[in-house]
This record gives sequence, C-alpha cells and structure tokens, in this order.
Amino acid sequence: MSASSDSPAGQALRHATPQGRLDMRQLLKWMRDDGLLPPAEADMLAKRFGQAGSSLHPLVRLGGAGLKDTRDGTSLDAESLTRWLARRFGLPFQRIDPLRVDASRVTEVMSLAYAESRRALPLNVGPTEVTVATCEPFDIGWLPEIEAHARRSLKLVLVTPDDLARFTAEFYALAQNVRVARKTGEGNSALSNFEQLVDLGKTKDSLDANDQGVVQIVDWLWQYAFEQRASDIHLEPRRDTGVIRFRIDGVLHLVHQVPQAVMAAMTARIKLLGRMDVIERRRPQDGRIKTRRPESAPGGGGEVEMRLSSLPTAFGEKVVMRIFDPGTADKPFDALGFSADEARRWKELIEHPHGIILVTGPTGSGKTTTLYSTLKKLATEEVNVCTVEDPIEMIEPAFNQTQVQASIDLGFAEGLRALMRQDPDIIMVGEIRDLETAEMAIQASLTGHLVFSTVHTNDAPASITRLIDLGVPAYLITATVIGVLAQRLTRTLCPSCKQPDPSVTEEMLQSLAAPWGLGGAIRPHKAVGCPACRGTGYRGRAALYELMMVNEPARLAIHPHLDPARLRREAVAEGMQPLRVAGLAKVAQGVTSLEEVLRCTPRWESAG
Repeated sequence: MSASSDSPAGQALRHATPQGRLDMRQLLKWMRDDGLLPPAEADMLAKRFGQAGSSLHPLVRLGGAGLKDTRDGTSLDAESLTRWLARRFGLPFQRIDPLRVDASRVTEVMSLAYAESRRALPLNVGPTEVTVATCEPFDIGWLPEIEAHARRSLKLVLVTPDDLARFTAEFYALAQNVRVARKTGEGNSALSNFEQLVDLGKTKDSLDANDQGVVQIVDWLWQYAFEQRASDIHLEPRRDTGVIRFRIDGVLHLVHQVPQAVMAAMTARIKLLGRMDVIERRRPQDGRIKTRRPESAPGGGGEVEMRLSSLPTAFGEKVVMRIFDPGTADKPFDALGFSADEARRWKELIEHPHGIILVTGPTGSGKTTTLYSTLKKLATEEVNVCTVEDPIEMIEPAFNQTQVQASIDLGFAEGLRALMRQDPDIIMVGEIRDLETAEMAIQASLTGHLVFSTVHTNDAPASITRLIDLGVPAYLITATVIGVLAQRLTRTLCPSCKQPDPSVTEEMLQSLAAPWGLGGAIRPHKAVGCPACRGTGYRGRAALYELMMVNEPARLAIHPHLDPARLRREAVAEGMQPLRVAGLAKVAQGVTSLEEVLRCTPRWESAG
C-alpha cells in the first residue's frame, strides 16, 4: 500500500487492490467478471481499445461504444459504468449539483492546474472534512498533501469524467471572475453601516457593468438557471453580501453568494441589457431580455425571454428575472393535464359563441399556460383573436396582442374599448382588476364576443364573489359568466427516488376525498431525495383543476347578497370537483405526495 493509505480517505480504499489510473484492460476484465459483458465481447473490446494514446477517459470511451448490459439489456453509458464501478468497490457515487457548490470556497482547496492534473474537484468544505469528486478513485497518492493543506480529512466521491471536466472548468472560471470583480470594486460600493442607506443611488460604482468578469458571471447565472429549469432568478442585496436564488418547481433555492460590489455590477449589467435606466436606483423599473438557452440545457438552443423587475431595498436594488420558456408557456392543449371529464367540459365551455370564461389562481399557478394553449387551439383562420396583456408574456403569431401602457393611460379598460372596434371574435383580457375593466368585459360579452380573463382568488366560486365586491351587478354576472376554472401547480415526485408510502392508506385518502371516490388502484408514494432532484424528492410540476360551470342552479345562487357556501354547494352538485380532491387523485396515482397536495391546495368543506 502506498503512503496515501495513512490518510482517512486512503484507508477507505485499503480493500481496493488496483493502484493508479484506471486502465481499459482492467475495466474490461472487471466487466467480464461481473457479467456485464460476455467474455468474447470483452476480449474483442480489449483488442480494439487496448492501444494507448487516446486522451479520453476509459469510462468515456466505453460509454460511447453503444454497449448493452448482458444481464438486463440496459445501455452501458458513462454514468451507468461509473455507478457500477462505485458499487463494485464500495465507493459513494454522486452527481454534481451546481446549486449546492460554493465555487469561491471549494476552489481555494487546490489550484486549477492541480485539480486538472489529479482529476479531482472539491465539492464541499466542511468544518472537519472536504468532499472531493474524482473519476480516478485509485490514484490516491496526492491525498495526504491536500489534507495537510486544507487541515481537514478528505472524502472521495466518484463522478462521471464528463461532469468532472465540465464543472472543474466552470467552477474555477466563476471563482476567478468573482475574485477579479471583487478586486476591481473592493471598498467602493458595499455599505458599512445603516446611515449610508440614505445615500443609496447617489454614488457611482467603480465596477463597470461591461467588465469581462461581470459579463461572464451573468452569462453563468443564466446558463445554470436554464439548466436547472428555474422559473425565476432572484438577485438580493444584503448588508455584507449579495444572495442569488432560483425558484425551481415553485420553491426557492440558494445558488450563490457574491460580494456586494459584484452584486451591484451584475444588477447594472442586467439593467443595461434590459434597456432600463442604469443610473436610476430609487424607483422600481421593468424591462425585458431575449436570449437563447445553451445547447446543454433542456430544450437547448431555443429562444427564451426574461421579464425583469427591479425594486429599491435597504441595501441596494433587488432584481427578479422571470423566465418565460415557449416550451412551457405554450403547451399543446392535450398536454395541459386535464382529466378526461375535465377536458370534455372545458372543450364544451370554450366552444360557446359568447360569454365570459375566467381562469383563477395565485401568481405562478399556470393560468397563462392554460389561456395561451386554449387560445391557440381556438385561433383558426376564420376567427380574430385579440388580447390585452400586462405584460405580453409570450409572443404568439396567431394572436393580435396589445401591451398595456400605464404611462400613456392605456389600461385594460382602454385597451378593451379599442379592441371592440377591431372586429374581434375572441378577446383575452390579462386580468380583471377593477370595475371599469369588468364592465368592459361584460359589454364585450353582451355584444356577442367570447371573453377570457383572469382573477386572483383561492377557488372558482370565490371569483363570483370578487366580481360582486368590485361592484358588478349580479344580473350581469349571471347573463355573461359561463364558467370559472381554478388551478394550482403541484410538485411531482422524482421518478428516480420516490418510494411507496405505507403511512398513507386507502381509507385515509377515501375519507379525505369524500363524498367523491378515488377510482383505480391506490398507490401513494412519498418524497425521498436523490441527486437527480437535488435532494428535494420532487422534479417537475403537474396541474390541478377545479372547473365550475355557471349553469341554471348556480345562476339562481348568484345575487347581490351572495352566499358563497350555497354557490359552492350548487357547483359541487353540478359536478365541480374541488382542487384538493383533484390533488388526492394525483396522490392515489403516485404522482405527488399527500403533504404536497395539502400544502398547495385550499381547504374545503364537504358539500353535505
């Protein structure tokens, strides 16, 4: 055993007989011994790949050869081979999650040249231990040197060679850019005490928004946001540092912390690209940026538009970038996630020649996706579809879209009034916020147009209450509103790690869903957490719907002194399934967990 065996990380590998870099012939022998390959194929590959001279890692070369596991027929790519090697020698395998790596800190453990030469990358620096990723688990002679330098023990984890090479370059480049930006603006823009807050917006940062380091940091930020399927990027200035967070599947995740000077320069860079006033920092601003996602991200190469919003806070400007992905916001109608009965009723509703259809739910509940997908289905060459939006969230060639401009008194009501003279068939109003807009929408409906709009309420019946609270006469509501769709987005369980949940019984679910029954097999699962889902146990989201048809029984319940409970009972009696029951059906199918449904859906009382 080499001298490295005296280190803790080296002792963990004492049972592993091989030493040094992985060898192609040795890998093939292990694969043959473990039954991954038949002996004849292993011998043939040994002759084919046995020659030295290739710069590719052996796992990468074998992973790209199109091999199949003789035991179960699965593909033997680089990741599956790395997982197999980890299991064979009792080593931990890990996927590198960039959201959980503090690049500035881990790159202080070793230099870039040292990391590349040893094929190692620090991932986490703890009080007593440093986690280091490697694709050479038996080349451990360097461990004592790094342990002495870091004054901590090392824990080795096995990663794929491609991930190691990619993230080594990216983490060290990011850390270098942050150091350069910090050095450039050091001591000039950070706030040292609360009294300096009164001078916000009056001082000029010395860190240039066009500095190459700042440009690369912002590019890195967008790249990771796209790769991690983020819907929002938050840049939040704090007293000493700036915090970057991503909203993924509806939940915020801390990504990185940067010096205050770097945060100010990033904000200036983003405002510059969004055609916002870089000098003005005392009032909120809005902007837009259009870019393309990298090829490595899901849906790589596609166009992405980001809506920007800046807000002055105690320690500087907070910036939020909302990402609008055409692939998400413009789903095919059949991919919206309606049940068979809901899809039938929704199609019946949108085929009405006139009336008002409302879609309700909180911000981020998928209302825009539902409306765009529905309008795109209706926007044939025979009809004129016009929208008034604030803002236009996605450009759609099939619509005639109008942007609300508050600075020139072009609001929803004024836009609707103008659209009425444009010979429309179908109109979409971004949101009914006031009585004037509601009255214009009703007027459009009464004159023979199909009108879609949104409101912000907890459930479908509450939308009627909201219109009455705005001052809309009850008789006009009953004459125009034909349906209300409430919706939520619930996180779906990660397919890689979800497990059956014995604590959730069929009796429990049926009791929660009563008086509705949950048909089919009851297969509740729970969130566990794995590298694929960043330890959350969830990956992706699914829509839950509550569709209320405003038919005769519901109209009789709508009057100036509306009783919400009675309206809900009438809607339920006519077939409306509450949001929570729709979520419980997803729990029964193993799509999501009971805890997630209880978190994201409003409580309801039985209609009995």
